Amino acid sequence: MGFSLGKQRISAPVMLAPLAGITDLPFRNLVSSFGAGLVVSEMIASGEFLTARPGTREKAELGAQIENTSVQIAGREPEPMAEAAKMVADMGARVIDINMGCPAKKVTGGWSGSALMQVPDHALRLIEAVVDAVDLPVTLKTRLGWDGASINAPDLAKRAANAGVQMVVIHGRTRCQFYKGRADWQAIRAVREAIDIPLIANGDIVGAGSAKAALRGSGADGVMVGRGAQGAPWKLAEISAALYDTPRPNIPLGIEFYNMVSSHYEAMLSFYGEALGNRVARKHLGWYMDRAATPRALRGRVLTEKDPKQVLVLLRDALAMDQAVAA
Repeated sequence: MGFSLGKQRISAPVMLAPLAGITDLPFRNLVSSFGAGLVVSEMIASGEFLTARPGTREKAELGAQIENTSVQIAGREPEPMAEAAKMVADMGARVIDINMGCPAKKVTGGWSGSALMQVPDHALRLIEAVVDAVDLPVTLKTRLGWDGASINAPDLAKRAANAGVQMVVIHGRTRCQFYKGRADWQAIRAVREAIDIPLIANGDIVGAGSAKAALRGSGADGVMVGRGAQGAPWKLAEISAALYDTPRPNIPLGIEFYNMVSSHYEAMLSFYGEALGNRVARKHLGWYMDRAATPRALRGRVLTEKDPKQVLVLLRDALAMDQAVAA
């Protein structure tokens, strides 16, 4: 069970996927407090990072040095990717992840993310540039291929491993599927047969049952959880307990649930500032209220309130935990 990425020991490989606008430092810290093998930062565009676009460096700088954190970078040219990797390493990063899986049009339109799967020779040059630039473990996250007619993840993963990548994460969909349909865990098995470095399965893993099925289907060494952790930051620890017999997390209910949510909310206010933090927090508060079955009218008041103090007052009723259950 488990493996190492450089000095980083991944004893129970249940990992938090990078999600734009979601896996910021406050959320990664909360997930880590329950237990996680590795948490991955939001994707950082190498060009914006190097030109110090406001808000970009902060995504990596705050928390890069935390032991179980990987910093994900993306780009379309080798030189900026290498320079971004060096800067992230200088900030104290322990692991660097290369994004070749993001399906968003604004990313693929600039020939970054999963668009690179259409030009594997160029993708390999980016990988080689990052690996050569730093002494840190470098990992790769990608998809099965660009579309159903170009499933090239096995070949790209093999070439990446030969170039020095130490772990590969595969989302079991093509880029053109975006998040539609079901992740094809069985299709990931071809990647398992192509590489002998750690392989992580990603896509539609929302609990212990789906995690076990993903491992059986893919032959992977671990799983990565994304949307399944929304509103349930203990989910990774819960899956880890089922898969690897690690301690089960104490899933908060009642006043403990309110205390967890309010602490997360206040951490976002501190991280972003009150005005922006209040806006960024709304998606998380919405997921928490989904879990608590908050009445629609009260939910609307919480999500439109601009005064953080009043939000905290409203949350006490919104998260009345007689109706909230762990799931």
